[in-house]
Amino acid sequence: MLTTRPRGTNDILPGEVEKWQYLEELARNVCKQYGYHEIRTPIFEHTELFLRGVGETTDIVEKEMYSFLDRGERNITLRPEGTAPTVRAFLENKLYAQPQPTKLFYIGPMFRYDRPQAGRYRQFHQFGIEVFGSNHPSVDAEVIGLACDYLERLGLDNLEVHINTVGCPECRKKHKESLIAFFEDKKDQLCETCGGRLEKNPLRILDCKSPLCQELSENAPTTLSSACPECQIHFQQVQEYLTEIGIKYTINPRLVRGLDYYTNTAFEILVQGIGAQSALCGGGRYNGLIEQCGGKPTPGIGFALGMERLLLTLNQQEKSLPESGTPDIFIASIGAEAQKASFKLAIDLRKKGFIVEKDYLDKSLKAQLKTADRFQVKYTLILGEEELAGGKVLLRDMAGSEQIEISISEIEDFLERRLQKNE
Repeated sequence: MLTTRPRGTNDILPGEVEKWQYLEELARNVCKQYGYHEIRTPIFEHTELFLRGVGETTDIVEKEMYSFLDRGERNITLRPEGTAPTVRAFLENKLYAQPQPTKLFYIGPMFRYDRPQAGRYRQFHQFGIEVFGSNHPSVDAEVIGLACDYLERLGLDNLEVHINTVGCPECRKKHKESLIAFFEDKKDQLCETCGGRLEKNPLRILDCKSPLCQELSENAPTTLSSACPECQIHFQQVQEYLTEIGIKYTINPRLVRGLDYYTNTAFEILVQGIGAQSALCGGGRYNGLIEQCGGKPTPGIGFALGMERLLLTLNQQEKSLPESGTPDIFIASIGAEAQKASFKLAIDLRKKGFIVEKDYLDKSLKAQLKTADRFQVKYTLILGEEELAGGKVLLRDMAGSEQIEISISEIEDFLERRLQKNE
C-alpha cells in the first residue's frame, strides 16, 4: 500500500529525530577526541564483498542479505554491516599508504532481512569504528574503552563488558577439530542450520540462538582452552590495559560473535534488564580480513553499536535526551503590507542566527497568538499597518505578557540582549 511503510522499517519524525541527531553528534565528538575520522561508504556493494568478508556460513549471508541483480547483471547487496565496506574503501583508496594506524568511524543505515522485534529492524542504523594497521593490545583496549565512554556519557546504567579470545587461524583450526569431535554424536539433535555447519564452521553452533543447540553445546570446548601461547599473551595484555583505564570486564568463554572474520579479542557490552537482546555493542579483532579482501596482511579491530537498540535502552532506563528545539520568536502580522514586512523581518532575523516562526495562513491576531503559545516561543513580534507606518513593532514577552513598542531597526540588538540574558 502506498500509505504503509515496508515491514521492518521506521519513520523517524520531528521530536524523535532530534534524539538521533544528539546521539550522532555525541558519537562524532567522542571519535574526534580519540582521533577517529568519519568515512561514508555506499549503501550497496558487490555481493562478493560480503561473501568473502562476512563469511558464507554466517546467518547474515545465508539468511538475511538483501541481494539483487542490477540492470548490468551485477550481483549487488544492500550493506548488512559496516566493516567489510570500510575494509574495501581502505584498500581501494590506498589509505594504507598514509601514516598508520588508520582510525575510522561510520554512522549509517544497514539492511538485514530479519524478523522485526523491539530494537531490531530490517533497516537499522549503526555507529561503528574500525582501526587498521596495529596489533597492539592497547588498541583493543582503546576500542572497548571508546564504546564504554560513549555509553557512559549517555548516563546508561548496568553496563557489563564481556570479553573473550577466539584465537588465531592455528588456534581456530585446533578448536574446530575439537568441536567436530564433540558434536559428532549430537549431530542429529542439532537444528537444521547447525547440522549443515558442523563440518564447515562448527564455531557458529556456539552462537546459535536455538535453545536446543545452546543446551547441546553447554560443555563444548571453548576458544579460550584452544588458544596458543601467543594468543593467550595478547589476551592477557588486553586485560591489563582494560584494568589500567578502570574498565571492569567478565571473561566469557562462549562469546564468539556472529561473523567469521573475528580473530583474537572479541567483546560485547551488555545491559541487563532489556530482555533477551541485551547486547548494545559488539566487536573484536579481525587480523585476516584485509588479506581475505585482497590486501596485504594488515591487523584490524572495531565495533558496531545499534542505534535503535540504544534508543530503546535509553527509554527503558528513563534517560532523557534533548527534545525538539522551540523557536525563539514568532512574528504575528495584520494586513497584506505587514505580512510582506514580517516575511522580510523573519528572513533577516534567521540570517542573524535566531530561530523564527511566523504566520503563513492569514489567521486573526488572536489565532496567531494561540499558535505562538503552541510553539512555546519566548517572544512574539506583532506587526500591523500602524506599527509598519511608524517603523515600529510590538514585542510581547510570552512568559510575563509584558508588551513594549520598539523600533524595527533596533529589534535585532534588543532580542540578542534579551535572549542571552534568558539563557
